[in-house]
Amino acid sequence: MSTSHFNTIRYLSLIALSAALLASGCSSRQTAQAPQAVEVKAMQVIQQDTPVTYEYVGQVKAKNEVQIKAKVSGNIVAKMVEGGARVSEGQPLFQIDRRQYEAALLNARATLAQAEAALNNSRRDTLRYQQLAAKNGIAQQTLDAQLAAEQQNAAAVDAYQAKARQAADDLDDTLIVAPFNGRIDVNDLSVGDYVTAGSTTLAAISSVNPVFIQFSMSENEYLQLAQHSSGTEPREWGGSLKLILSNGAKYPLAGRIAQVDKGLNTDTGTLTLKAVFDNPQQLLIPGMFARIVAEGEMRRGALLVPQRAVQQILGKTFVTVVAAGNKAESRPVQMGPRVGSLWVAEEGLTAGDQVIVEGFSKVQAGTPLQVVMVAPDDLATAEEQ
Repeated sequence: MSTSHFNTIRYLSLIALSAALLASGCSSRQTAQAPQAVEVKAMQVIQQDTPVTYEYVGQVKAKNEVQIKAKVSGNIVAKMVEGGARVSEGQPLFQIDRRQYEAALLNARATLAQAEAALNNSRRDTLRYQQLAAKNGIAQQTLDAQLAAEQQNAAAVDAYQAKARQAADDLDDTLIVAPFNGRIDVNDLSVGDYVTAGSTTLAAISSVNPVFIQFSMSENEYLQLAQHSSGTEPREWGGSLKLILSNGAKYPLAGRIAQVDKGLNTDTGTLTLKAVFDNPQQLLIPGMFARIVAEGEMRRGALLVPQRAVQQILGKTFVTVVAAGNKAESRPVQMGPRVGSLWVAEEGLTAGDQVIVEGFSKVQAGTPLQVVMVAPDDLATAEEQ
């Protein structure tokens, strides 16, 4: 074989190898540019008859709460209870120095005794004057003057009796007692503090059993509950309320609507209500937050999706569904009431849709999906873990 022929073959081989390498590189780039399927977890939309519940954020309020003010002035000489303690109706709390009130009572009683003695003398004089007047022994004017004097003495007795009762009440008011069963606050006064009648607050007491849960609902929610219940009065449809504590625990006792505001709040458009709950263990403390759960209507064939699948952006609500060809699709939806961990879908979904419950933050519209289907029980187990 000649040298020129060998070079020609070598040149053609290099060209073929370069073309193969170029084709291989282009194919690799095309493969790299192809979108990768993203693994997500999805769940079939649930369709079933569902009893709807309505939840409201409420705050525990004492049914009775009072600030105890001194009715008399003086120094506190004894304190019978510690701040934050439970107290019973009639239990002594504070003792105000009673010495001046004891003296005032003794003085009032002495003055009353003098007035009563003067009245008794007047009555005896009146009896003698009446006997003399009957025999024309004295002028009628003298008898009239004596009768007026007796009336004045009787009025004086009434006045001094009132002062004696007031002095006795003041003496009794030096002992401050609890007006009802409850718990006293921790901002109470101490021995030696001077209190002024009618202005100094010695302590505040709140009742602990039962308690109120105060909450508000919108006008539409009020109408929804009223129209789908046996009665329009809140006390009729709110007779068996449930309570969920801030840590997610269910309160064991049911409550009922006890008070309803006179009308809607003009600023918020909401109606304020108070539910009463028995609190025998005193677990509920005024100021705590909890969720009131009210039973509503039965939704026939309701469409339910997990709350974790719903995205709320700029006042709009979306879910990501598995569209044709296993591709992601963002779907605007209108949601209704929540039912446990699920949410009723009013518009935007059908019973045949599959909603992504995990991984939707990693995909965009049109992204290929590698779908792993899960059941509602799988989601509940994952949330518990």
